[in-house]
Amino acid sequence: MSTTEALLPASGSGGGERLSIDDALALHAGEFGRWQLWHFLLVTAAWALEAMHTMVMIFADREPAMWCPAGDGRCGDRCAGAAAGWEWEHGSGSSTVAEWGLVCGERYKVGLVQAVFFAGCMIGAGVFGHLSDSFMGRKGTLHVVCFLNAIFGLLTALSPNYWVYMALRLLTGFSAGSVCLCAFVLATEPIGPSYRGVTGMSTCYFFSGGIAALAGIAAMCQSSWRLLYVVTSMPSLVFALAVMPFVSESPRWYLVRRRTDDAGRILRNIASSNGRSIPDGVTLKLDDEDDLNKKVEESSSTILDVFRSRATRGRLVLSVIISFLCSAVYFGLSLNVVNLKLNLYISVVANCLAEMPGFLLTTVLLQRFGRKPLAIGSMILSGIFCTSASLIAGVGALRVVRMACGMVGIFGMAATYSLLVVYTAELFPTAVRTAAMGCTAQASQMGAILAPLVVVLGEQVPFAVFGVFGIIGGLLVICLPETMNKPLYDTMFGLEKGERAPTSEEEVISGNSEI
Repeated sequence: MSTTEALLPASGSGGGERLSIDDALALHAGEFGRWQLWHFLLVTAAWALEAMHTMVMIFADREPAMWCPAGDGRCGDRCAGAAAGWEWEHGSGSSTVAEWGLVCGERYKVGLVQAVFFAGCMIGAGVFGHLSDSFMGRKGTLHVVCFLNAIFGLLTALSPNYWVYMALRLLTGFSAGSVCLCAFVLATEPIGPSYRGVTGMSTCYFFSGGIAALAGIAAMCQSSWRLLYVVTSMPSLVFALAVMPFVSESPRWYLVRRRTDDAGRILRNIASSNGRSIPDGVTLKLDDEDDLNKKVEESSSTILDVFRSRATRGRLVLSVIISFLCSAVYFGLSLNVVNLKLNLYISVVANCLAEMPGFLLTTVLLQRFGRKPLAIGSMILSGIFCTSASLIAGVGALRVVRMACGMVGIFGMAATYSLLVVYTAELFPTAVRTAAMGCTAQASQMGAILAPLVVVLGEQVPFAVFGVFGIIGGLLVICLPETMNKPLYDTMFGLEKGERAPTSEEEVISGNSEI
């Protein structure tokens, strides 16, 4: 049987109604009911786990306070540590810095570990993004990376020296880099177009919540960075073993892989849980089946197909650049929030709270104004206030004004960061969605690597750099198409065909001209 025949109704079905998944959800199964809510909560919990694996370095690699037991002025060079009589607050096992003496001339190793972790994320996002679109599927890939996160995290706690520690952080980054994108795609693909944007924006709350929870856990594990890694890795193991078996695969992935029976089974389960039903005569179709002259695409596409297509090539290049700029500003400003004159744990929680209004505002305005205007406005807003902060001297009361400008910058870029997750997913069809998002995730990791290097340039220069990045990013978004209330295409050809189709307004104008 050919792949085309596999998508046709079985004999005896009477040639009933053939619908795309979006239409089947809207007309019969329900766009966002009890099934989608439960599925969304289960899958998106992985974002909180990802936050812990990423941000644990803030606490595990911190530089604790040092004190001199013999009294002030009686200890030697602080760089000599214990050899000069100095002792670490909470003991030498409180952090990697204290245990391996990563201070003074060795301090660069802390930044090196952070860069290596994000390099692992960059590689893993591309590898697992492709696997998610191909034979492993969304569920299988998420299951694997969460399990690997737990294993690598637990092994990190046993690191005998710095170099083993760095290697394990590289491996953790390799598996952690694709958790958010795989979880996002799996969580939102069974949701109808009317609710997909709002629910997609909600995923960022889980990430911020995970960071806040990490701060609480770290506060209770101040005396042992090894214990901190164990405690933050166990939830991923529980998630992989106890939660993932109850998660369903994406019906869109099944359909693209020509497994229409499985896709139909998932949709009927959705309808049943939502208190609705799908008529017996309804069958599923891809969005390119109506073109009889079109050769059916292969069931597995790659990122090369994105570059071959005129409709998606420009989108990918722009998305990569915008994601890089957004990530550099977001992580860069987040590092500045740590300088709030509070202890480390309170500063991290304050950072999370600063992001929440940005997430909320974009969620509320998303369906009213669309993706494109919000992305433009939030990035330029952040860029303007960062630029303003770079022109304000950090003396006296002006410090408060500059800090306020920085907080508005964080607010705007947090809004953009969460919005881009939804926007990017809607720009590409199911066949290559995770692979395309993997490319943008890789760009984001590159921005994250750049951020701390910019921050060390001083007080005003980082604000100037982040201001320019924000404004440039906002201007580049102008070149992207709007995706609000447009179908989530399954295949490359379906997207190209849909983009060529005239809008309702164009059809009216054409009709009037003919009259």
